[in-house]
Amino acid sequence: MQLAGCRYVVVEGPIGAGKTSLARALAQHMGADVLLELPEDNPFLARFYADMARYALPAQLNFLFQRVDQLRGLAQLDMFGRATVADFLFDKDPLFARLNLTDDEFALYEKIYAHLKPQVPVPDLVVYLQAPVATLVERVHRRGVESEREMPESYLARLAEAYARFFYQYDEAPLMIVNSERLNFVDNPDHFALLVGRIDAMRGQREFFNLGNA
Repeated sequence: MQLAGCRYVVVEGPIGAGKTSLARALAQHMGADVLLELPEDNPFLARFYADMARYALPAQLNFLFQRVDQLRGLAQLDMFGRATVADFLFDKDPLFARLNLTDDEFALYEKIYAHLKPQVPVPDLVVYLQAPVATLVERVHRRGVESEREMPESYLARLAEAYARFFYQYDEAPLMIVNSERLNFVDNPDHFALLVGRIDAMRGQREFFNLGNA
């Protein structure tokens, strides 16, 4: 694995894991375009955190179509154009759907998702950021995003567990699993350099990185 040779890199993790900050840093390092989720463009998101049962389906479908629109053009990536680093993985979208939708709603969602998935390219590399729930909660509160103020701590816990289950069996692309609890890729250049070095040294389909095994 050589990061410089990747055309499409994804950084993923639960809310508060630091995926957007790392995606921006990797894009700058690679001279790549950055592709970010646009939660502020989802008119149902704040209402979802306040009343999850009522607004789960419209919030989920809004994100699904938004992500397809963002990613559809990446299918035309070539070796001479700029690479792209995204802070979301299309394949994990059903994770949120299964967590939040009723069985009937999820059955409808699955039909739509299966129809749209072939339009989305497979990443060259996925970086999955893990952190304890207490760390996620502290980070979410610290950044003070308006739409997240009503988010229950129990929801973050369920989300972190769902991410762990999802990536335990994920095999669509090479995967670097990162324990981000004690890593600060934005303010500590040494931490970022360690991560880039570990990515460049990857030999297998799945590897794990934290400060203890750097």
